[in-house]
Amino acid sequence: MRARIYQPPKNAMQSGRAGTDEWVLQYEPAEPRRADPLMGWISSGDTQAQLKLRFESREAAIAYAEANGIPYIVEASAANRHVKPKAYADNFKFGRSENWTH
Repeated sequence: MRARIYQPPKNAMQSGRAGTDEWVLQYEPAEPRRADPLMGWISSGDTQAQLKLRFESREAAIAYAEANGIPYIVEASAANRHVKPKAYADNFKFGRSENWTH
């Protein structure tokens, strides 16, 4: 069973970037998920789909996969976004470059 190694994206519900600097090794599903006929819950008989291993670096995740004979693919991480710091007070500063309309 093949695994994929990737960096998780930032949580869309919060502005922080916590947990995005680690790498995750996760197995690809071996069988499709299906709805339980009685309760309607989505389930699968694949127990490795529940496993997520977290590593500090990409090299550590690759070394673990190679040491245990796990075939893997590495997904390229999204480019690190550089955010220009802004302050609310900059809207009212004297030498501001854009017009202030209100």
